[in-house]
Amino acid sequence: MTKRYVSLPDEAEAGMREFISEVDQRLAGEEDTCSVVEDVLIDLSGDREAYERWQAGESVSTAERIRLQSYDPCNTTLESEYYAEKDEAQFRRSKHLQWLWRQFDSLPIADNVEFALRFRRMLADHLFEECGDGCRFFKGISFTYGHNITIGDNTVVHDDVHLDDRGKLTIGDRVSISDGVHIYSHDHDVVDQTEVRNYHTTVEDDVRLTYDSMVRAGCTVGENAIVGARGIVQHDIPAHHIAIGAPAKSAKIKPGWEDVATPIEEAGINRQEERRLEYDLPEELTVFDEFGRDLSTPE
Repeated sequence: MTKRYVSLPDEAEAGMREFISEVDQRLAGEEDTCSVVEDVLIDLSGDREAYERWQAGESVSTAERIRLQSYDPCNTTLESEYYAEKDEAQFRRSKHLQWLWRQFDSLPIADNVEFALRFRRMLADHLFEECGDGCRFFKGISFTYGHNITIGDNTVVHDDVHLDDRGKLTIGDRVSISDGVHIYSHDHDVVDQTEVRNYHTTVEDDVRLTYDSMVRAGCTVGENAIVGARGIVQHDIPAHHIAIGAPAKSAKIKPGWEDVATPIEEAGINRQEERRLEYDLPEELTVFDEFGRDLSTPE
């Protein structure tokens, strides 16, 4: 074992616990989530005095006003806001929580690892569909919505990971997700890029997704499997297999699991379409085509 327990000085520990508990209780209560997020970001940024001057009608610069307004998530937009098939009611709340997560990560205090891990873990309880015990979330993690993510116990998500839950994303217990990993749950048609298909993507218990690897929408990475660095998962990875490459292919079975694992020659099945999630769009929707491409084929 190469890690050890660390702790903060007693006074810092007490203050941290008090602050996280306070934010947790406010998010769980009847208070407007937008207001809670705004308050937390103002105080963590040290901008309370400037905010009160602005609210009192005193003069602030244009740049100050934009900064102060942006603490309120209702004054911001996220890329996922444009996605037409989302659950609008769920997104209204998850957007605010996602804004708090992202803006917290941009603050210097987010480099205080012990505090930041606990703060994000508390937010995960409110943002995700479900989050197990003992999870650790490091810096720079991004989501599409957050509310379509289920994570089990003792899972670790490292820096700069993208968890795409435009469809549905299920991650099991004791999963290790290394820096730079991308896990997708949506895909685009190869001809008409504006046609989006959503899927259920699953990473089962005890999986290791190593540095900079990617899991395609609708794939399942089986229990106790490993995806090597920069591996690109285009089809299911069986339990106990070690998959490497682009596309990722099973190279071997973990030593000791040979008798219970699927033979390597039977690996490589794509079950994406079995996990497709259908959705309906509002009839009155005005479609925004950002490309405006001519999709007609040659005669």
